[in-house]
Amino acid sequence: MRITILGVGLIGGSIGLAARRRLDAQVVGFDPDSATLERALELDALDEAAGSLGEACEGAELIFCAAPVSVLPELAREALTASGEECVVTDVGSTKRQIVAALGEDERFIGGHPLAGAETSGVENARAELLEVARWYLTPTTYTGGLLYDRLQRTLAELGARPQAIDADTHDRLMATVSHLPHVIANVLVTQAASELAAGSEHLPEAGPSLRDTTRVAGANPEIWGDIFESNREALVAAIDATVKQLQAASALILEGNRDAVAGWHRRAAEDRRQLLEAELAGGPLQQLRVGVPNRPGTVAELALALGRAGVNIEDMALSPSADMRSGAISLWIAGEEEAKRAAELVRGLGYTVSVEPG
Repeated sequence: MRITILGVGLIGGSIGLAARRRLDAQVVGFDPDSATLERALELDALDEAAGSLGEACEGAELIFCAAPVSVLPELAREALTASGEECVVTDVGSTKRQIVAALGEDERFIGGHPLAGAETSGVENARAELLEVARWYLTPTTYTGGLLYDRLQRTLAELGARPQAIDADTHDRLMATVSHLPHVIANVLVTQAASELAAGSEHLPEAGPSLRDTTRVAGANPEIWGDIFESNREALVAAIDATVKQLQAASALILEGNRDAVAGWHRRAAEDRRQLLEAELAGGPLQQLRVGVPNRPGTVAELALALGRAGVNIEDMALSPSADMRSGAISLWIAGEEEAKRAAELVRGLGYTVSVEPG
């Protein structure tokens, strides 16, 4: 497989390392910074450094656009223009609504977002392990080519990631709360702490572990996060406003002075955290769902999004068209017997026939 990476930083470099190591793929890269390209070659993140975007995209089967979100729509558009009809173009941006609105009608483009990263940036910090077991959201549309989605989904799984379909609007609302809001809160906390400590005349105490842990991401890469906040500002502002209401409720509860009520609040928070963490641990033996489908645009996206909205992860997928290409079957592998049964009911609810058997 020939894979192209446009933008060879932390994520792009990690994709290159993983693709060469796990897929034995030929990885070609392009970056406007020639020094970055040279460093990527030295680190074995690339097989080849291209002199232009067009040269990088020539003959590619899969193109990853890894750049700041503000430039991703134009970068992906150029990649689509420079690549062939059977090439899949995806991105790794933290927000999806804008780029999907711009390019989602091209069956070759599938938005993507790996939940992987580090406090450091640059290709020199790239590592193949960064992608292992990372959730990798995909945003197919009704225009998405089924075979192209299958190729991308399968490739990501082979890289060690856990792909899951989600619609772009839901993705951005979710990320506003679980990813972008923590950066806002961290920034506010360090600013407040610094102001409080600077106002006192006594020697500044060392920051406690709670403050260090909570503000670990404060001030992270201002250029990148400025782009992210701008591109997802509506969802992020809604999340901030909801958090303000929660803080006001916490303020009233603490001011009331009811120790039992405060303790109950803490216990509920501990239980909520436990459930959030356990949601990532679901699994079991693989079960195969074989779904009979007509050969029409959007079928794969419909199934993937329906299961994704229900929190069911597709571990693997295979398409089997019939000889006359009018219909076919899609095999979906789901972890856990109960989860597979739930997936089957969801699929039947969409009007498809489905059988379940051990994977």
